[in-house]
Amino acid sequence: MKFKGMILFAFLCLQTAVAQDEVIYHVFQRSFFDADNDGQGDLNGINQKLDYLQDLGVTSVLLTPLYVSDFYHNYFAQDFEKIDPEYGTMKNYLDLVREVHKRKMKIYQDVEMQYVAGTHPWFMDSFGNPKSVFSEYLLYDDAENKKPVYFYSVPEFTLYDNSKQQIAVVNMKSEKVKAYTEKVLQYWIDPNNDGKFDDGVDGFRLDHMMDNLDNMNRLTNLFADFWTPVLTGLRAVNPKIKIIAEQANWASYGHDYLTDGSVDEVFAFRLAFAIPKFDKAEIEKAADSTFNYNPKGKNQLVFLENHDTNRFASHDDMTLAKAKAAAAIQLLIGGIPSIYYGQEIGMKGKHEQFGTNDGNDIPVREAFDWYASDGKGMPLWYKDTGVWWDKRNQMPNDGISLEEQKNDPKSLWNFYKGILRWRSSNLGFTAGSYRKVINDNPYVLTFSRANYIVVVNFSGQPQLFEIGENHLGEVVYGKSDFQNENGKKKISAYGIMIVKSEVKSTKKSNFTGSHKKVK
Repeated sequence: MKFKGMILFAFLCLQTAVAQDEVIYHVFQRSFFDADNDGQGDLNGINQKLDYLQDLGVTSVLLTPLYVSDFYHNYFAQDFEKIDPEYGTMKNYLDLVREVHKRKMKIYQDVEMQYVAGTHPWFMDSFGNPKSVFSEYLLYDDAENKKPVYFYSVPEFTLYDNSKQQIAVVNMKSEKVKAYTEKVLQYWIDPNNDGKFDDGVDGFRLDHMMDNLDNMNRLTNLFADFWTPVLTGLRAVNPKIKIIAEQANWASYGHDYLTDGSVDEVFAFRLAFAIPKFDKAEIEKAADSTFNYNPKGKNQLVFLENHDTNRFASHDDMTLAKAKAAAAIQLLIGGIPSIYYGQEIGMKGKHEQFGTNDGNDIPVREAFDWYASDGKGMPLWYKDTGVWWDKRNQMPNDGISLEEQKNDPKSLWNFYKGILRWRSSNLGFTAGSYRKVINDNPYVLTFSRANYIVVVNFSGQPQLFEIGENHLGEVVYGKSDFQNENGKKKISAYGIMIVKSEVKSTKKSNFTGSHKKVK
C-alpha cells in the first residue's frame, strides 16, 4: 500500500505541474564570443559555442536585442528591422537559428518596442513635423511636435563613449504602432513565411512590460488594448510561440501578467532577491507565492542574476560552497531556470557609479572569461574605453574562467554541469510541482519535487534535522553530505542532497519542531 501511495503522489504532482524541462542561457551577445576577431561578440560566436552550451546542459538560448541601436546593449532601437552589423548579417542569424533547431534547442529574442532612439526614422521624420506619416507613432506634448515625451522625462542620455542620445516614448495607443509591432515580431517568427519555423524564434522576452507604461497614466490598459491583440496575432502564426515578460516592477510576482497580459512566463524576482540572503523563511515565503498562484499552464523563470542585476558571485561574503548551494536551489526548486552567461563560472561584477553614463552597467556585462589569461575570441569591446576597463573584474589566473574550472571536479562549472545533467534525467524536476517540506531546523531548507526531497544547508556548520511528514529514503545525490546521528539526519556545512521521498508510517513521530545546532 505504501508503494502504491508513493506512485499516486508522484503521478498527481506531475499531472498538476506545467512542463519545466527547459534550461535557458541568457546571452549578452556582445560579450560572449568573438568569431571574427573584431573585439565584438557576435552571432557566429554563439553558433561556434553551441557545443559548449549543450555540454553544460542548456536547452534554450535567450539573446539580448539584435536590432540596430546607438546603445551598446541594443535597447532603444534605431531600426527594429535590421540586425546590428557588429553582430553579423541576416544569413549569420538564420544559420544560428537553424543550427539551434537542428540540435533540438530553442532560441528567444529580447525586444523592447515601447521606445526608440532619437536616430529612429519615427523620431527623425516627425520631430517638429506634425504632418509626418510617423507623427502618431510617438507621444508629443504639443501640436508642433517639438515636445516629445522622453523616457522617464530625461531629454538626453550620455553613452559610455560620451556621445549623447535621446530616447522617445512610442505611442502604444496608435493602431498603426500596434500593427507594426505585430508585423515585425511575426517576421522573426517565420522570416521566409513558409510556415515551417525552422528559421524563426521560439519566443520573445518582452523587456519592461507594463500595463500603465512608466506609470505616466498616458499609456494605460496596455495588457488588454495592446499586448493581448499583438500576442494573439503572433500565436495565430505559430501557436507554440512562448512569451516571457519582464515585469517592470521587480517587487511583483507577475501573476497579473499571466492572467491579464496574455504572457506565458514571468520572472521570479522575489525568489531571486530571497536566495542570496540564505534565509529559509524568506525563501519559503517567496517560493510559495511564486509557484502556488500561477494560472494553469503558466510558469516562472527562476534566476540568480541577469544583465540588469549585480553578479551573484559579487554578493558580500560569497564563497564557492554558498554559490553551489544557491545554484542548487535555483536549478531544482521549480519553474524554468535561466542562467546568465558567466554565472556558471562565478563571474563577478556590480553596477557602479563611474559617472552619468551607461558605462555603469558594463561591470555586469564583461566578456565571458574563456581563458585563464587571454586567447582568441575574447570580446573585449570595452577595452581602454573608461574606468570600467581600468577597474574590471576580469583578471588573469584568478580561478574564474572556463579554462581553469573545466578540469577541476570541484569547480563551480562542474557543479552546474553535474546538477543540470541530474535534473534533466529525472522527471520529478522537469515536470513535478514545488511543495514546501517542513523540518525542525531554521538553517535547513527542504522542499519536494514529485517523489524527491531536496535538502540544502544554509549554515557554515553541519546541521541536524528531522522532517515531520515524509520519510527520507535513498540518498540519490550528495551522499557525502549526509549522515545519520542520534536518530536524526545530519547534513554537512552548505551541504546539498536529494533523497527519495517515502510516505511516513503511522508510527507516532517525535518531531517537535525544535532544532539543535551542531558545533
